[in-house]
Amino acid sequence: MKLYELTQNYLNLLDLLENPDVPKDVIESALEELEGNLEDKADNIAKLIRSMEADIKGHKDEEDRLSTRRKVLENKVKGLREYLQSSMKALGKEEVKAKLFTLKIQINQPSLIIEDKDKLPKEYIKTVEEADNKKIKELLLSGVKIQGARLEKGSSLRIK
Repeated sequence: MKLYELTQNYLNLLDLLENPDVPKDVIESALEELEGNLEDKADNIAKLIRSMEADIKGHKDEEDRLSTRRKVLENKVKGLREYLQSSMKALGKEEVKAKLFTLKIQINQPSLIIEDKDKLPKEYIKTVEEADNKKIKELLLSGVKIQGARLEKGSSLRIK
């Protein structure tokens, strides 16, 4: 197989990997069809993994940037609403009819404020029971048998 054909095969594989609609067995089949010995395949697949990991990092960074931008815009909107409402109240206006919008101050439904949770009757408190995973793991590692829990060792691929 010529170098450009091999390169094209790996680019096609990268396209398959980036498409969420392609089933896993199709990807595995495409991997098996690639020519070359195990070392060459492993090296090229590791390159694909590194490339995709770089894309993931880029997407996460962009998500963080967009999330920060969204929060800034939300805070500006909140500030503008508060400014407009306080101005209307200072002028004694409950309603303003502008060219495009009608602005009206309305009374909202009552909001619940819990002043001291410890003073509330117990029947109004929800409890969520959670397993103490850290403690259970420590006990299991020390040899204590705990019904309903066990340790399991897995394996993962490291690329250096």
